[in-house]
Amino acid sequence: MTDAALDYGCFEALTFDCYGTLIDWETGILAGLRPSLAARGINPPDDELLEVYSRAEATAEAGPYRRYREILASCLREVCRQYGVEPSDEAAAAFGASVADWPAFPDSGAALRRLKSRFRLGVITNCDDDLFAASNRRLGVEFDWVVTAQAVGSYKPDRRNFEAACVLLGLPRERILHVAQSLFHDHVPAKQLGLSTVWIDRRHDRPGFGATPPTAVTPDSTFPDMAAFAAAATR
Repeated sequence: MTDAALDYGCFEALTFDCYGTLIDWETGILAGLRPSLAARGINPPDDELLEVYSRAEATAEAGPYRRYREILASCLREVCRQYGVEPSDEAAAAFGASVADWPAFPDSGAALRRLKSRFRLGVITNCDDDLFAASNRRLGVEFDWVVTAQAVGSYKPDRRNFEAACVLLGLPRERILHVAQSLFHDHVPAKQLGLSTVWIDRRHDRPGFGATPPTAVTPDSTFPDMAAFAAAATR
């Protein structure tokens, strides 16, 4: 854990990635992918399956905009194709809607409530409006600003998502701190736009990048979870 580089009193607003940071998307992704593979007796290791998924999702999100549920359905088909399986249309649709069932990390709700006592909170999320609303109910916190991929018509790491958030917040960028798990989706574009960032390294005790493509970037601070970050930011 490192936090010496940041003076949290300098920030008025915290913006968050949702999936991977607040919502346990790797658990949700694995639960959604495995039934179609298991039906054919295929059971790859978790990290292998997540890495195959990460490549499929990054490719799908880099193309013409489609709603996230459609992105997920296409990812199930592509992951299954990699293992020689043809999933049913019903399975693809179910995976597309499964975001609403993905669990929150146990520390997310309490950490957000603690942070909300000091900061205004926003979300910049690669998701549809209705799917994020379902996840937000699991978090139990009302955000001051929400920027979805559906609202912008693009997916992070596209900088337009962050630019839209900065316009909505109406604050100088030095007063905004972005908090996220994915180096690829969040830290690279946020740093390009001059934002300070905190890495919630949910995979600190596991090798690899899991469901996010690998990339090189240096966050300003790193914490293993939201609880540790909230404690440091509200000291």
